[in-house]
Amino acid sequence: MTIRVATYNVHGMRDSVPALARVVAALRADVLCVQEAPRLGRRRAGREALAAAAGLRVATPARLGGVAVLAGPRVSVLHAESHALRVFLGLERRGLAIAVLAAEGVRLAVGSLHLDLNGPARVHHAAEAVALMEGVAARYGAAIVLGGDINERPHQPAWRYLAGRLADCHAAAPEGDGLTFPAKSPSARIDGVFAARETRVVSCGGAEVTSADLSAASDHLPVVAELRLGL
Repeated sequence: MTIRVATYNVHGMRDSVPALARVVAALRADVLCVQEAPRLGRRRAGREALAAAAGLRVATPARLGGVAVLAGPRVSVLHAESHALRVFLGLERRGLAIAVLAAEGVRLAVGSLHLDLNGPARVHHAAEAVALMEGVAARYGAAIVLGGDINERPHQPAWRYLAGRLADCHAAAPEGDGLTFPAKSPSARIDGVFAARETRVVSCGGAEVTSADLSAASDHLPVVAELRLGL
């Protein structure tokens, strides 16, 4: 089967919500990993409304680090959990959201991650997240997919660690240049989807939507990977 997994830093939904809704719908994602998901008040309700408008539902709590996994109608949610990652004094608290999903007899352990601006913290949290993902995947017999705002480029240590344990989907089957930040004039690839090597990456690129909507929706661009699993 083929499944579409996307990742998107939605900037707390502080930009144009109508443009954001159009971008999310254009991803046609079966699974969406979100970073900077609103956690409080009206914006939290807006997160759920945004998911519903794109035919998705919130599969994981978004209380830790603003990360969440949204799931579409093609997948069922078997399990969901969230983890606080190691606290570094003076830095923002980071978390990992994990959902175990099933579709057509295939299981995925999907994680959403938002790494820090601090280099040593990024490396530690990347390793911590992979260990947690491997534990969940082993328990449920699932293939790992991790989407996130890595906050560094592919040649840097945390990204290289993730790409050493999992396949960097854009590097495996690129569509477009893959640049994701800043949205108005992208010059860096700092957001990515990483998948277990037993999956086949069919393609990995951005959303088919106007540049005006992309620049109005968030300060990041989304990434969507098409993965083939099973027979």
